Amino acid sequence: MASETMTAKSGWKISAHPISWWMLGVTTLAIFMTSVDAAILPTVLPSIQTEFHLDATQAGFVNSMFFLGSIVGALIFGTLSDVIGTGYRRTWTWIIAMGLSVIGGALTYVFGASWLAFVLLRLVMGISRGGSEPTNVALISEWWQREDRGFAVGTHHTGFPIGQFLGPAAIALLIGVTSWQGVFLLLPLVGIPIMVAQAFLGRRANQEKVYGWIRGRGMTPPLPEISQRGQLRNPVSVLREVITDRNARLAIVMIFLFLWSELGVSTFIAVHLHEKAGMSLAAAALASGASGITGWIGQIGWGTLSDRLGRKFALRIIIAGWVVTVALLAVVHAPWQGWVLLLLWGLFRNSPYPVTYALLIDSTPRAAGSAMGLIIGIAYGVSGLLVATVAGFFIDHWGWTANYLMLAGSVALCLVPLAFLRETVARTFASTPASD
Repeated sequence: MASETMTAKSGWKISAHPISWWMLGVTTLAIFMTSVDAAILPTVLPSIQTEFHLDATQAGFVNSMFFLGSIVGALIFGTLSDVIGTGYRRTWTWIIAMGLSVIGGALTYVFGASWLAFVLLRLVMGISRGGSEPTNVALISEWWQREDRGFAVGTHHTGFPIGQFLGPAAIALLIGVTSWQGVFLLLPLVGIPIMVAQAFLGRRANQEKVYGWIRGRGMTPPLPEISQRGQLRNPVSVLREVITDRNARLAIVMIFLFLWSELGVSTFIAVHLHEKAGMSLAAAALASGASGITGWIGQIGWGTLSDRLGRKFALRIIIAGWVVTVALLAVVHAPWQGWVLLLLWGLFRNSPYPVTYALLIDSTPRAAGSAMGLIIGIAYGVSGLLVATVAGFFIDHWGWTANYLMLAGSVALCLVPLAFLRETVARTFASTPASD
């Protein structure tokens, strides 16, 4: 698949059709629910460890089951996304994926006291997670002009930091009035009105209005046509098609390394704050989501900056900030230290994903939804499948400092694939398209 280089916008003003803005709001809420679902297990992990008598390595295994489900979800829903179709049709793929989270949460409440049922239901909720994010990223990219793709995907991804803060905060409140099983029941129910709104907004007539508005103002529609019903394809052949693009291969590596670090931190940060900073379980749960308070700044800021000054330029800043803040988590021994560093980490935590995803969509403009699902889902699923157990082993055998240095080091390695990435946004003051 040939990559494309587009000219960066010369100004900073963002204009879009009202329906595009509404779709941005709804898909941001969808990502918010994806974030909340992913936050439930790490936040209630101390309670689960107590009930089932788990050490850190065993707790990491439980989390790994969730990410094994993510791989399955990426394969299933990536292909289903093509079968149902692109554009407005992709709405239904996300609704089906999100519905599994609601079902999995309800069944966890009913059968959560059984160790076997609890572990198996991590697979169900992992399938939902693996299918929902890549589908939603592709969805929002098909409702905004290409010239503002970094802004749209970055703003859409603010649902993650918002969920990372409000999710643990809500969980901390719920823990006081219900069991940890009750948390799995109540929080996913919030996704139901979001699914209804998504179904109402994501219609063909609305997308036709958006594409007409984009063309009428001399901008580039994200798709050559409104929607295309897909055909069932072999996911392996789709993946093979995508990885022939150099940027796509390097993007997979970068996403994997970023997720390895993020998931390694988020899985055990509540445990760290409880054990080493002397915080109560509720206080640790609340503080573990502190990065969400500042996360939206980086999401919108770095995404928009990448539209103007290039994807690689923004990623260099993000990598540097991430390495420093994650490494410094090793010195946290007081509540205020945890809050300060997690707030700083929030400026960088979620930002690499929308910038890298925008670069990926730039590079493979004709990639099927199944390709996006496979790339994002597998990078997320494989990293999550492995890192929780590895981080737990580091903590058990070498301590928290070694664990954070290992996680910071994984992000530093992102500089290697970044050096070989081809820039997809040509700066307006450049005489020729960027090609470094």
